[in-house]
Amino acid sequence: MRIAPTVLLALIVAFSSHSLPVKDNVTHYKVTFENAVHHEARISVTFPEIESQVLTVQMSRTSPGRYALHEFAKNVYNVTAVNSMGEPLEITRPNPYQWAIDNHDGEVTVTYTLFGDRADGTYAQIDRTHAHLNIPATFMWASNHEKRPIKVTFEPFSSTWKVATQLQKTQDKYTFTAPNLAYFMDSPTELSDHQVKSWTVRSSGKDYQINLAVHHNGLEEDLVEFTRQAKAVVAEQIKVYGELPAFDYGEYTFIACYLPHVNGDGMEHRNSTILTNTKSLDEGDFSQIGTLSHEFFHAWNVERIRPKALEPFNFSAPNMTTNLWFAEGFTSYYDKLMIRRAQESTIDEYLTIVSDIVNQVDQVPGRKFFTPEGASMLATFTDAGTSIDKTNFSNIFFSYYSYGRAMALALDLSIREQFPEKSLDDFMRKMWVDFGKPEIPYTREDLQSTLAALLNNQAFAKQFFEQHIQGQVKPDYAALLSNAGLTITHATPDKAFLGQVKFNFNGEAAMISKPIKIGSPLYKAGLERSDQIVKLGRRAIRNTSEWTSALAQFKPGEDTTIEYIQRGEKLSTTITFIEDPKLNVETLTDDELTASQKAFLFAWIGADKAE
Repeated sequence: MRIAPTVLLALIVAFSSHSLPVKDNVTHYKVTFENAVHHEARISVTFPEIESQVLTVQMSRTSPGRYALHEFAKNVYNVTAVNSMGEPLEITRPNPYQWAIDNHDGEVTVTYTLFGDRADGTYAQIDRTHAHLNIPATFMWASNHEKRPIKVTFEPFSSTWKVATQLQKTQDKYTFTAPNLAYFMDSPTELSDHQVKSWTVRSSGKDYQINLAVHHNGLEEDLVEFTRQAKAVVAEQIKVYGELPAFDYGEYTFIACYLPHVNGDGMEHRNSTILTNTKSLDEGDFSQIGTLSHEFFHAWNVERIRPKALEPFNFSAPNMTTNLWFAEGFTSYYDKLMIRRAQESTIDEYLTIVSDIVNQVDQVPGRKFFTPEGASMLATFTDAGTSIDKTNFSNIFFSYYSYGRAMALALDLSIREQFPEKSLDDFMRKMWVDFGKPEIPYTREDLQSTLAALLNNQAFAKQFFEQHIQGQVKPDYAALLSNAGLTITHATPDKAFLGQVKFNFNGEAAMISKPIKIGSPLYKAGLERSDQIVKLGRRAIRNTSEWTSALAQFKPGEDTTIEYIQRGEKLSTTITFIEDPKLNVETLTDDELTASQKAFLFAWIGADKAE
């Protein structure tokens, strides 16, 4: 990680399970929340034994698990500095992200105010209910002090607040330590009156404690049920890899906030994960288990099976890799599959997910512009990156999450078909054994060579990567799914379709609010975002129901006139309807399924308990 132009951080490979020894060079943070009602924290940090004439402190610009810039310095103000005697020191600001302090006596304490009002996996939120702290969004750090141990002490807003974090505990329940800055930055922390459920998992001869810390307004019975589901999913994921990672300090913690004033998100970390959702567990019908499953799978894939391009992580610039299709996309494939195998969803519910995958590959135009590797490299712009100008990403970008998920499905089914004793599970396990467990960062070439070694087939691995990873060949899902007794059909074969369109209705105006998809009849007719559709055929369009009823008059292959206003000019053109391209993946009936198809299906997604 290039933290400053001349400074590199090495990410931690192994941590001591013992308490951090007291050292004079410990960087010590203190955090108070007197003005929490106005979303402020007051933070001080003491840097002892400063070896440089000028101490340079800074706020991060990126955060672990994110790849775009987020400019956390914008929410820092009231910055002051004193020396070891408490005497004020002058501060200069060489750029928007750094503060420079000269004429110190070898020790500097910097104090500042942080504003935070967004609770998710990237930012911070401070209020009467909690302090939800993503570390890079919260804490300044000093150049040339990155390898020093860290201590942080919190003074909670309320005596009811507890602390959920992967930081190492001390005898004081509000004081925690980290072995260095890299671990500290990777350790989100929640202070609130949350509830905790814990269970023990034995793996490789050791006991690990899994904690589910949930800040919510639900009932105890909700948390009990969510814990039951979480335990089932965790157990199923361990089966894929054969063991848990060796969690530092013997614990892994899910840090969850399910409250109306948070923002939905999930963010993986080495020994913990952030889970946020605006719905309660009951309101969401426990759908939050999907994000939990995704983020826990990252404990292996991303946190330890890690792309070399992200090593070390750069806190001061965007982080780009070609391998997010594997890191995020394969994880997106397994998150719902693990829920299905854990019997927490039905076969029909899982086939809905498979239908989504097939539809995305068939209909998302971004596949024609970028390969999975190319989509991965766009993360620096699309991974919660912000801009005020409009983009054409809805047409040219195929998310590496969904793109990679689609490639995982194709690879899993292909391996199962051509190498009956193997599956994608074996590939993930081999990546774990060869790269994740020893924490050796992998390259794009390592992915292909590992697949080839697993299958003892260089030609298969080479062809898959050339066609589907470095290339843009669409997998033949109809053939692949037929092995499991699944068929692909049109969802509504006689339904007239002009393209996916989103409207903003302002009075009687049907304003197109999203870009029109390339290749659709609306696109070919010349309509675009911000146009107003006035009439379709003889029907005026003033609301969604009128648009739907106007479409229902026609059949695929028919044409009519569409009237619209574009940049103030009233236009009219002929438009031809097509068949709705939406596809469904369905299983054959029990009578139609062969024994081999049934065995293939159940080996892949698991049989129902009654089977």
